[in-house]
Amino acid sequence: MEKKAHQYKLTLTYLKNVKGESMDVAPVELAVENHDDIFAIIERLQAKDLFNNKDQTAEFAIGLKLFTEVMLKHKNHPLFADLLPAIASFMKKLKTMP
Repeated sequence: MEKKAHQYKLTLTYLKNVKGESMDVAPVELAVENHDDIFAIIERLQAKDLFNNKDQTAEFAIGLKLFTEVMLKHKNHPLFADLLPAIASFMKKLKTMP
């Protein structure tokens, strides 16, 4: 039985390099699945005002959810062996923050 997942489409567009020059690079678009509603997580974290910056909070939430979803799908991969306990502790701490 296949697990149900939220489906998202991500588009990453390169706007400018560190010199402020516009970049002519094709955007990266990909479809991803996640067991969580990422929009609800963004909203909850923005309400906590973790970083005093809604855009940075959204960036954090998206990055964290994308990373941890891949990690969960490949939890037996040796790359994640040392990281899994730390991520579990980090997520518990994040969920209990006021």
